[in-house]
Amino acid sequence: MAVLCLIGEGARDACASWRRELNAPEVRDMGGAAELDTDLPYEELRAWLAKTSMPTGIDAAAIPPGPRKKRLLLADMDSTIIGQECLDELADLAGHGEAVARVTEAAMRGEIGFAEALRGRVKTLEGLPEEVIGRVLEERITLNPGARTLTATMRAHGARCVLVSGGFTSFTGPVAERAGFDEHHGNTLLTEGGRLTGRVADPILGREAKKERLDASLEALGLAPEDALCVGDGANDLGMITAVPLGVAFRAKPVVARAAPVKVTYGDLTALLYLQGIPKDEWADA
Repeated sequence: MAVLCLIGEGARDACASWRRELNAPEVRDMGGAAELDTDLPYEELRAWLAKTSMPTGIDAAAIPPGPRKKRLLLADMDSTIIGQECLDELADLAGHGEAVARVTEAAMRGEIGFAEALRGRVKTLEGLPEEVIGRVLEERITLNPGARTLTATMRAHGARCVLVSGGFTSFTGPVAERAGFDEHHGNTLLTEGGRLTGRVADPILGREAKKERLDASLEALGLAPEDALCVGDGANDLGMITAVPLGVAFRAKPVVARAAPVKVTYGDLTALLYLQGIPKDEWADA
């Protein structure tokens, strides 16, 4: 049967109020979250959640039967592991920030094709000195709260952590190192004579490629989809998010939040540890 996981202040009290209705034996206090083992099948618990009003500030998820602690993490980078969109930050330095940010937002909502939008946005970077990438990394890019704790804890439990981004390897490499990922994948910005050419190398890593990376990682590790956790915020993450039972829309665009098995709106990235049944006192030091 399915588990009800509530994350946020007041989660324990909310679980306690529904314990009898869901025929749960006890409330598990996880230190910032709480859980109930319900007597409902997974889809019935999801339906119950859909019609139940949650207290403001609490993220709620139905967790299906199966292994709780995942052995593979695939995470998007921009606006998920970090708080920014790297391309938007580069475009801002090139003097095209607002226009590019609007296109980024539309692409992440799924309103325009990702590859088409990416090539158009990258074109605005033509002539920008290559060294501005290091400046953006140093001055503008920050990890979202909980990123290092997430990877450190999952790796301590034997998981492999993979950063997979529609952004650029110039950023995924340093971000992966900062955040504690085992490997990273992204698109390649083309340069010539120390300047950006305004072009990106083919093939484009987008929605389909992220799903392919998930499949390849599962095969390489001998794992099944229920052994993986995928997280992202944009439409190009939907392929991988909807391919696993614990696919998480993290502070996501509406189209992603509606389609994902789980959504996290209020919590930080440590919410993904609670979703795996890992209480706060078992988190690794980041």
